[in-house]
Amino acid sequence: MSLCLSGGRVIDPASNTDKTANLYIDGGRILSIGRPPSGFSPAQTIDVSGQVVCPGFVELSAHLREPGYEYKATIMNECRAAVAGGFTSICCTPDTQPVADNASVVEHIKQHARRARSAKVYCIGALTRGLEGNVLAEMHALKESGCIAVTNGDRAVADTSVLRQALAYAASCELAVILRPLEHWLGREGKMHEGAVSTRLGIPGLPEAEEVIAVSRDLILVEETGVRAHFSRLSSSRSVALITRARRAGVPVTADVALANLLYTDRNVGAYDTNFHFYPPLREAKDRTRLRAAVRKREIEAICGNHEPHDADAKATPFSLSAPGISTFDTFLPALLSLVNRGVCGLSTAIAAVSQAPSEILDLGAGTLASGAPADVCVFDPDLQWAASASNLRSSGKNTPFLNQTLRGRATMTLVGGRVVYSLGS
Repeated sequence: MSLCLSGGRVIDPASNTDKTANLYIDGGRILSIGRPPSGFSPAQTIDVSGQVVCPGFVELSAHLREPGYEYKATIMNECRAAVAGGFTSICCTPDTQPVADNASVVEHIKQHARRARSAKVYCIGALTRGLEGNVLAEMHALKESGCIAVTNGDRAVADTSVLRQALAYAASCELAVILRPLEHWLGREGKMHEGAVSTRLGIPGLPEAEEVIAVSRDLILVEETGVRAHFSRLSSSRSVALITRARRAGVPVTADVALANLLYTDRNVGAYDTNFHFYPPLREAKDRTRLRAAVRKREIEAICGNHEPHDADAKATPFSLSAPGISTFDTFLPALLSLVNRGVCGLSTAIAAVSQAPSEILDLGAGTLASGAPADVCVFDPDLQWAASASNLRSSGKNTPFLNQTLRGRATMTLVGGRVVYSLGS
């Protein structure tokens, strides 16, 4: 269907566009910004005056829970929650049950995603069989089944020789590897950042060195094997310094940070609030400051939500026994805008970090409103206030610190392939 989104503030970081203009769409593709092509007459015009029109968001780390954990969430429901939050592409992690280490599980996920008819779902396969860190997964078969990358997620590969072989195998398959830097022996027991707060609360700590050592090791292996690598959810200021130094030395790596680590610090754990039990853990204020600066300077290219919906029982336990993670699809946009409003970064930089950059990192061909690009579009009202409640969060997971808070900013319309898949109020 041909469509015109009229009168919105069009922001497309990929083309340095930021202006009030019309956006023209036809055949599932972007036609133009500003003036329509000669002779073009849209079948429908939608007035989006006062709102922002930008590329749809791309989530680099979404735990869709299915198969195996449908009591927490389903692919159908989380895809619909994603588009309601402005996401048009989501990359799902392999930590399902069974693990996505073979083509049959990948096909199951793809089939259920197609039935949802909402966000585009891209599968990330397992780096090792069962994510156990012992035997390499059949990466060639995973690539043939449609996986865009491989990862071991939040499970450390303790044996460095296995990790080296896995990276070399991925390189031979021309598959990107997403690395969550983990040092197995230092990270086995910790539940939050090791520091003054963890000591006061009596919660086992995760030292910063656990991540920093792993980043150092992984960078050496990436350089040696030549694999295309992306570092996921950095939480330490020293990790950022190592990544930046490696890039200057010519190592072609990219990185992202979880939105929670830009918003909070370990002090937010405060009264053992399990909604602040994240992985990687919330670090100290100095780390948050450095991470924010890295986003602003684009030393860290992307911001991810690390969407992890949980059932209520998973959080209704003592902090150390609770499941780590936050459900982010519903509240991601207002949380991101809060960083802009605090002057952490400009709006265009924020949009680039959640659309253009993640798309480029995994070569998805999205994240832009350039002529001919897929019409994956988010329209949002940056000033719309709304109350987040268990009844209006679309994700099955209600595990978020934003529950029962008044938020500012909300997606009002989302298009995937030129088709309206979400409209506020409908």
